[in-house]
Amino acid sequence: MTLTSFPLKLIKFLILFFCISVGWWSPAHAERIKDMGQFQGLRANQLTGYGIVVGLAGTGDDSLDYSTRGMKGTISRFGLTLPPGVNPALKNSAAVIVTAELAPFAKPGQRLDVTVSAIGKAKSLRGGTLLMSPLYGADGNIYAMAQGNLVVGGLGVDAADGSKLSINIPSAGRIDNGGTVERSVDTGFATSPSLMFNLSTQDLTNASLVAAAINHKLGRQVADAVDGATINIQAPVNAVERIRLMSRIENIELVPAEPAARVIINARTGTIVINGAVRIWPAVVSHGKLTVKVDEDPRVVQPAPFSRGVTATEQSSDIAVTEERNPAFLMDRGANLSDIVKAINRIGASPGDLVAILQALKQAGALKAELVVI
Repeated sequence: MTLTSFPLKLIKFLILFFCISVGWWSPAHAERIKDMGQFQGLRANQLTGYGIVVGLAGTGDDSLDYSTRGMKGTISRFGLTLPPGVNPALKNSAAVIVTAELAPFAKPGQRLDVTVSAIGKAKSLRGGTLLMSPLYGADGNIYAMAQGNLVVGGLGVDAADGSKLSINIPSAGRIDNGGTVERSVDTGFATSPSLMFNLSTQDLTNASLVAAAINHKLGRQVADAVDGATINIQAPVNAVERIRLMSRIENIELVPAEPAARVIINARTGTIVINGAVRIWPAVVSHGKLTVKVDEDPRVVQPAPFSRGVTATEQSSDIAVTEERNPAFLMDRGANLSDIVKAINRIGASPGDLVAILQALKQAGALKAELVVI
């Protein structure tokens, strides 16, 4: 060590020590509990309804039966009854399905966004207005009402010669704040004897870590891991105190366990994802390609002068075999993700070849990971 390098190393050490002492050094890959799952009962609910969109510029349905009945029902709300056999023209209207998502704590009077999609022959919903439509939950009750002007990001144009131009999807649109909540959903968390926290990904180790982190933060034994996805938490009876407790729990940070070793293979696109937990035991890998090339060079043969021969074609084939030889390489014991990527780049394997190599390593017992084909 030289005299000039010693002060620089000493300064780096002092800076590192200072960062640790003042709390700037945080655990690597720490996550909040709220990012690992959610409390049971605090979930969104899907709403669906049927409606009519009017005001279209001739791009609506073309006298479909259910559209005609829907329009007659809409008109009858205002005391107008069409004569028997008379059906409304539907070029300027369309039958649609309206969908929305009801937040866990949504209260009557609050607004929500709705999505409107054509279910008939409507070519475009641009410029349309959704008439008042009830939105139903899975239990058949009405939880919201939807109405408003659509915002359509797509565009569709038809020409007289039959040519068409379509940009995005013009038969679906969105109404921001187009729904009004009429009934709230009881989450049940305020009256249940305990709180249940469900992990997004089932993992026994993470469930135990979350329970231990909660007990350490609160200073008492209040949480127990029920299984690999659920943590049971003792909660106070008072709803206000429960909210405070849930807020404290959600913001607790911990270092989750390393995920299970998996290799994900998308057979349709050839995409391969290898997580960092994958390890390989000692194995020798050799990869080569065999290419067979056949060249056809037919020749025209002319008969000799004054002979009775005829012009003929003589086939001439040239077959060449080329084998690309890649040297075998050794995968050391416990090779990590970086080593695997370097080895793959070294042999220049395509995604299809890589799948074959990974499957062979798995069959040989050298690949310590689960192969998942999606």
